[in-house]
Amino acid sequence: MIDKLVMATNNANKLREAREILAPLGIEVISQKEAGADIEADEIGDSFEENAVIKAQSVYDIVGLPVIADDSGLCVDALDGRPGVHSARYAPKGKECDKLLEEMKDVPEDERSARFECWLVYMDYDSIEVVTGSCEGRIGFEKRGENGFGYDPVFISGERTLAEMSADEKNAISHRGAAMRALYDLLKERYGE
Repeated sequence: MIDKLVMATNNANKLREAREILAPLGIEVISQKEAGADIEADEIGDSFEENAVIKAQSVYDIVGLPVIADDSGLCVDALDGRPGVHSARYAPKGKECDKLLEEMKDVPEDERSARFECWLVYMDYDSIEVVTGSCEGRIGFEKRGENGFGYDPVFISGERTLAEMSADEKNAISHRGAAMRALYDLLKERYGE
């Protein structure tokens, strides 16, 4: 069983979620910076999976410990899957929702379907495993809610935006949460309790 794994991120929200979900396995999850990999990988892949592998490999090459890395984003059907792999660079930080709402202002209610996708890579000494998760929903017409980040205030799952949900409610349905639970199952199967 592994006792420590490095997450190729310094994002506090991602770390917290990974720590909570993997805690029952007794695995300590540390950030790449805590592991000594103070780098920013170039996300030059054409897919979420490629970007996740790039991030995992760049951190693994420095730390030599098991690494998990994810790439995720928002795929909007009316925009042919955009912003997709460019979700983080679609608009200046804090302006993502504004740009998306402007671009979709003429899209009718029944054509606003979207999904968050997460591709998560686990890399260790001799293997690379990929798991995925998604969260289906639709894009609203206005921002709602104070929780969450990024596109959460405009992404509606059920009747509420992700930003209107508590952290526990969001984790239960989120794309990253689904991918992390799939990783939990994979590690549990591989290493046992």
